[in-house]
Amino acid sequence: MTHTPRILVKGAGVAGMTAAVTLAERGGVVTLYEPGGRVGAGASWMAGGMLAPWCEAESAPPEVTAQSVDSVDWWEAHVPNVVRAGSLVLAPPRDSGEIARFGRRTTHFETVDGAEIARLEPDLAGRFHKGLFFADEGHVDPRKALVALLARLESLGGKAVFSAVDAPDDAAFDWIVDCTGLNVRQELPTLRGVRGEMLLLRCPDVVLHRPVRMLHPRIPIYIVPRADHVFMVGATMIESENAGGMTVRSMTELLNAAWVLHPGFAEAEILEMGTGLRPSYPDNMPRVVREGNHVFVNGMYRHGFLLSPARAREAADMIFGNSVGNAG
Repeated sequence: MTHTPRILVKGAGVAGMTAAVTLAERGGVVTLYEPGGRVGAGASWMAGGMLAPWCEAESAPPEVTAQSVDSVDWWEAHVPNVVRAGSLVLAPPRDSGEIARFGRRTTHFETVDGAEIARLEPDLAGRFHKGLFFADEGHVDPRKALVALLARLESLGGKAVFSAVDAPDDAAFDWIVDCTGLNVRQELPTLRGVRGEMLLLRCPDVVLHRPVRMLHPRIPIYIVPRADHVFMVGATMIESENAGGMTVRSMTELLNAAWVLHPGFAEAEILEMGTGLRPSYPDNMPRVVREGNHVFVNGMYRHGFLLSPARAREAADMIFGNSVGNAG
C-alpha cells in the first residue's frame, strides 16, 4: 500500500470498536460511524464481558479457545479495570454431576473443594463443596471498556460520528469495514439473531471477586461482579429474533439462580433488565469476509469480547496486505 488508507468503520459495538482501534494502531486514518448515538448501541452493551477462553471450550469449538487465549492481554493493554482473578464454576448440590461433565470438556482448571471455594469467595463459604477454578481468565465491564476504546481511537487521531445526519460518504474512503451485525443480512444472508437476556442487580450484602458460573442441565447462568456492588446476571441463549422485553420465565430463572448462589440476592435491587440479538452464523463462529474494498466483521454470537481482537487483526491484515482474506 503506497499511501495511508482512509478507513470507515461502521458500527460501535465491540467488533467495530476493536477493529477501529486496531486499524488506527496499524496506521490507518479511521472514521467510526454509529448512528445509534453512542458506543455500544447494540448487544455489546448487554454483554457480560467475561474473558474466559477455557470455560467457553465447554460448548464452543476448539477454534474459539485457540483464537482467544490472548484476549485478556489485549484488553488489559487497551482499557483500564480489567480484572484477572479467574473464573469459578459451581453447581447446586443436586446438580453436582454437571461439574464433572464441565471438567471433561475443558482444560486449564483446578478442582477446588469447599475450603478453597471459601478462600476464593468468602461470601460463598459453606454453600458449595466442589467446583472448578480457571485461574488464567478475567473479565471487564463492557460499558467502561467500549468508552475507553473510543478514547483510545481519538488519541490515535481517529474520528467518531454518532449522528445519521452527518453520515460519512462511503466514496470518500479507501476501505469500508462493516461491523453492524444483523443490519447487513442482505449482504450476509446466513446471519441469524440469537436472543440474550440480562439483569443488572445492586446487592451490597454480597461480595464476589470474579465471575461465577452456575451450572444447571437446562439453563446455566453466570454472575459477573462490577463496581459499586453491581452484578450482571445473564446467559440465556434463545433461538429467537424477537427483540422485545424479557420474558417472565427468563427473569424467574435468572433471579432464582442468583438466590441459589447466595440468599443475599433476595434483597437485591433490580437496576436494569435488557435483551439483545447477537448476530450469529450457522456454526456460531465469527468471520471476516471481504468483498472488494468492503470488509465485513460479523457473527460474534456470544464471543464478542473474546474473539473481537483476533477478528480485528484479521481485518487489519486484509487491509494492510498481510492476508488475501476470504472472498464473499
